[in-house]
Amino acid sequence: MAGSRTLLILFSLLAAAGSAAATDAPRGATSCSGCHAVKAGIDTPLKSLKGRKAAEIVEAMAAFKSDRQRAAVMNRIAKGFSDSEIAAIAEWWSEQQP
Repeated sequence: MAGSRTLLILFSLLAAAGSAAATDAPRGATSCSGCHAVKAGIDTPLKSLKGRKAAEIVEAMAAFKSDRQRAAVMNRIAKGFSDSEIAAIAEWWSEQQP
């Protein structure tokens, strides 16, 4: 009984540690991985956001939000975020290791 309780505690701790990165992400940040690759070696026409400069991400999102840059879905996505949310998302992605 004590052994199974110890295993349960261990699994709970491991699960919490594994989800820490996603928990620390600002609202909306992890949804980017639906289109932008997050693992090395994945071939996608969209650039990975990991490690990119925050200012670069903010500028791209501002261009999509104002329709200066047209894309199939990014214009609508960008319009769904406030400027402060975009800044937080950009900062979070810039801190992720490529």
